[in-house]
Amino acid sequence: MNSFKNIAIAAGVLLAAAACSGGDPVGETTGTDPPGSGCDGSCATTTSRLTVANVEQILSQAIFEAQAQSALATIAVVDRVGNVLAVFRMGPALSHSVLIDIADNTLNVGGLEGIRLPVTPLARVIDDQAAIAKAVTGAYLSSEGNAFSTRTASQIVQEHFNPNETAQPSGPLFGVQFSQLACSDFIRKFNGIGPGVGPQRSPLGLSADPGGFPLYKEGTVVGGVGVIADSGYTADTSISDRDTDLDELIAYAATFGFSAPADRRGDRITLDGKTARFSDVEFSQLASSPESAPAFASIPSTVGSLIPVRGYSDGVIRDGTAFGQPASGIRADVENNFPGADAFVFVDDTNDPRFPPRAGTDGALLGSDSLAQNEVLTLLRSALDVTNRARAQIRLPLGSQARVTIAVVDTQGEILGMVRARDAPVFGADVSLQKARAAAFFASDTAAAFLSALPNAKYLVTSDAAVDIAAESILGDYVAATRTFVASPTAFGDGAIAYSTRAIGNLARPFYPDGIDGAPAGPLSKPFSQWSVFSDGLQLDIALNATLQHVLFAAGVFAGDVAPGCAGVDFDLTGATQTVTGVRIGNGLQIFPGGVPLYRGDTLVGGIGVSGDGVDQDDMIAFLGTANASALLAGAIGNAPAAMRADTVTPQGVRLKYVQCPQAPFIDNDSQNVCDGR
Repeated sequence: MNSFKNIAIAAGVLLAAAACSGGDPVGETTGTDPPGSGCDGSCATTTSRLTVANVEQILSQAIFEAQAQSALATIAVVDRVGNVLAVFRMGPALSHSVLIDIADNTLNVGGLEGIRLPVTPLARVIDDQAAIAKAVTGAYLSSEGNAFSTRTASQIVQEHFNPNETAQPSGPLFGVQFSQLACSDFIRKFNGIGPGVGPQRSPLGLSADPGGFPLYKEGTVVGGVGVIADSGYTADTSISDRDTDLDELIAYAATFGFSAPADRRGDRITLDGKTARFSDVEFSQLASSPESAPAFASIPSTVGSLIPVRGYSDGVIRDGTAFGQPASGIRADVENNFPGADAFVFVDDTNDPRFPPRAGTDGALLGSDSLAQNEVLTLLRSALDVTNRARAQIRLPLGSQARVTIAVVDTQGEILGMVRARDAPVFGADVSLQKARAAAFFASDTAAAFLSALPNAKYLVTSDAAVDIAAESILGDYVAATRTFVASPTAFGDGAIAYSTRAIGNLARPFYPDGIDGAPAGPLSKPFSQWSVFSDGLQLDIALNATLQHVLFAAGVFAGDVAPGCAGVDFDLTGATQTVTGVRIGNGLQIFPGGVPLYRGDTLVGGIGVSGDGVDQDDMIAFLGTANASALLAGAIGNAPAAMRADTVTPQGVRLKYVQCPQAPFIDNDSQNVCDGR
């Protein structure tokens, strides 16, 4: 199980700092780096949040740069758990046309690809949703140990890593863009008044379009800012050059005084030996001097205005929440379910834990084989123990421990427990649950029937004169394609193979084997001629109708929002209907490593998912955590029997992968090949 996509940190050029001091604007206008950060995950306090005055400053700086660029921008600011604190639009709404389009290698039909608003018969806009998605991405991908932007996201979700480098595997977080969806039954939504508990949803998932950055105060993440001004919602398909991107220039200006510490930026971190991208622009390239931006209150209404966004904001600037405190929806484990582990849990607006460890709900199906409460707790504790001993892969300083979120589900996708390490990036919460559910789902004997019963995914096409349904995707066709591809007439319908999310990801890439240009697409992917980051195959098609319903609701086209649950939504141009499908895919699927199914002997009993600190680390924590829990429970539950694992399957003569663990992953010892023989 040697590392295939082991994400390692390179020291880069680290700037020394004695304390939590990131975000100081000194030197920023000259293009020099802002100060470093002494933060290691513990700098957030009860006062670590964006205030109304902070939000006004951020907006004013963005507006000032947009005016200097002769541009009309839409700017969104969110807190660390995705609460929308303000959205400001410059100029009239209908001047903000947005086209969702990657342009390269696609037929321009499918998924979200090619959708443009407004059009003549539908005078509704989505610029506000694009800006929010960018701001959420900057906040959710970042932590005290790493600062990632939407440009970083673009680099790690495409068909090659790096993009446009042929014969390279896909991005390490391939598929992460379809998380944090509005249809998620885990993600929270706007309460109609102001900031509430998170994590909050994103209208377009995570964004790969440059123009979204995290915001920092004293070395800790307090939110994100997103800007759209160039009418294109896209991704950077070639990183061999440095772009002068209008959205990025304006968003970067907005971060003045709240910028990422220099020694935590993505361009100080390497992924599989390749330097991550953070920004193609610096403060010295701006057309304005952000420190000279006028007071927000002095900006005339002729320039633009704060706007409400349906389902996200009431149009009033708000204070953000303090991360790690009950109001944020994430706080310390005061119940002491995880003693001595520095654990954090998700809470509701009354400060009660949302997902305390509990027994499986599938006793009617499994009888006494259903997971017991003490087994769930042991799984979570064991995986968290591996996390706290593991060396972090995408965070600084070097030698930090890993920071992830861990989720356990039963065979029906019901959440049996979730826990997170301090300062884990927020995106990993929804993603860990997607991974746990995907592993339990595809290892079951009912996945094929479930998929085949879902409504067809509807592909929209927009023109100057109309919005139409251009085509439909039959989800059962993915089942048929997989059965042909793996030479099994009962695949996904017999429960004979334990599929990890790494294995499912192998089948969901536009090339199989991954990265081999000209090879056929995996059966869960679109053919490469039709593939894009906005239309990747089964992963999006399952949730597409629900996503379209929400986007058009937020735009004011439909009266009703999507209900929690990403699968089972039918869609037409008058709205959508939602059937009850349970929560097996309640927040969508995830197709990169970190999820494995759970077994009692050879009986499937659930799934465990891990996300937040590099794909090999995620794999190891899920797999080794389960193996260690099995030892504590005298073998009552554990990983899939070796003979059932997906790495026994060789479609097209190429073996699927199950899990891959780092070579020497621990801080406290030099053990190697820690997953072998488990």
